Amino acid sequence: MSKIISIATSVPQFRHQQEDILHFMQGVYAMPDTEKRKMRFLYHHSGIDIRYSVIPDYSRPMGEWKFYPQSESLEPFPSLELRMSWYQKHAPLLSVEAIRKCLDHKTKEEDITHLITVSCTGMSAPGLDLQVMELMDLPRNIYRTSVNFMGCYAAIHAMKMGDMICNTDKKAKVLIVCTELCTLHFQRSTSLDNIASGLLFADGAAALLMTADEQPGKGIHLENFYGEVVPKGKKDMAWELSSTGFLMTLSGYVPDLISEDIEPLIQRALQKNNRSLHDITHWCIHPGGRKILESVSKSLNLQQEQLTHSYQVLRHYGNMSSPTILFVLKDMLHHLDHQKKNSILGLAFGPGLTMETFLASTTPN
Repeated sequence: MSKIISIATSVPQFRHQQEDILHFMQGVYAMPDTEKRKMRFLYHHSGIDIRYSVIPDYSRPMGEWKFYPQSESLEPFPSLELRMSWYQKHAPLLSVEAIRKCLDHKTKEEDITHLITVSCTGMSAPGLDLQVMELMDLPRNIYRTSVNFMGCYAAIHAMKMGDMICNTDKKAKVLIVCTELCTLHFQRSTSLDNIASGLLFADGAAALLMTADEQPGKGIHLENFYGEVVPKGKKDMAWELSSTGFLMTLSGYVPDLISEDIEPLIQRALQKNNRSLHDITHWCIHPGGRKILESVSKSLNLQQEQLTHSYQVLRHYGNMSSPTILFVLKDMLHHLDHQKKNSILGLAFGPGLTMETFLASTTPN
């Protein structure tokens, strides 16, 4: 088995109230009053209070906008090139901030053997992995790889890769960093997908350090991984390139699809490790949205307080795509009773429709 030694998170400097983002969206969409009321209802029932962004504009008057043109029409609308230039500027720095927190007093930078970067909101070559490597002066012979365009479940996929590395190389120290700048990809057309994306998504980064169990130090033991693809949901969650940024498809049917398939998926995941639902003491669920959390609660017969950490992350950060579940796990670990054994089941979902799980545990101090 492998273990997580440390988790750390980071967010951009611009902190936006959900109410301020609502006013921004109502203004640029130029909606009639009836549609504005509908949007206000959605925002007020999103379960989100605060989101962070590398863009200051969402809570500033038009005359202070830095990313969008200072015009009601938003013309010329930000191009893909502009969005990627902002990604290149901000994503590496946000990543390094999370990494430095993660490594603090845990290990030396020169001892990192493997680097896995995760992102679906920016791309280039050389990419984020080399940018992080250079900024942190990591060993030039470090093993590195990137997980791209897997969306909200990508952190678990990266953890799965890290687990395989640690089980193969008992001396490995695997560093994973998930960084997403979702708010760079706001679209002005008033489709349901664009409205949903503008309502939910935010920016953030999370880093974690993994080693083999045999290495010294306490950690969260990763016991198993299990994932499945639900093909009937392939068109309901997607992420595609366009000349004006990345286009998100997020169907209103996603909570229903998850509700249909989540319970048997969890049962199969637990059977792989001879566990049952009753063995799980803590649920680390990706907060893709309030309705998704409600669907998971109903399907698994969980009380809302059992998903407290997921709801708290949604409220204070929104959905940051891949790093979000690590925000939940970090918050959960901070509040665990480490005097007893804890069994944690993690779950995230993304394009495909793909659902990924991990099973982890802590032992008494």
